[in-house]
Amino acid sequence: MSLKLQLISRTYCHLCDEMVAALSPLSEAFGFEVEVIDVDADPTLEARYNESVPVLLHAGNVLCYHFLDVAKLRDY
Repeated sequence: MSLKLQLISRTYCHLCDEMVAALSPLSEAFGFEVEVIDVDADPTLEARYNESVPVLLHAGNVLCYHFLDVAKLRDY
């Protein structure tokens, strides 16, 4: 079973676009999936992460906010 990460994102967020682009080659290299979730489509997520997007999560654990921490992700 492959690791599945969640990226809390929004459509008009350049930092979100940058994190998606940065995750793509890592996803292929390490074999994990990334589910992109629109923060604006879920009031609970919006209340929790509104100003913090993008937020990369695994099983509810925050891996990084705003910018991809490649070293932390590799260690994880």
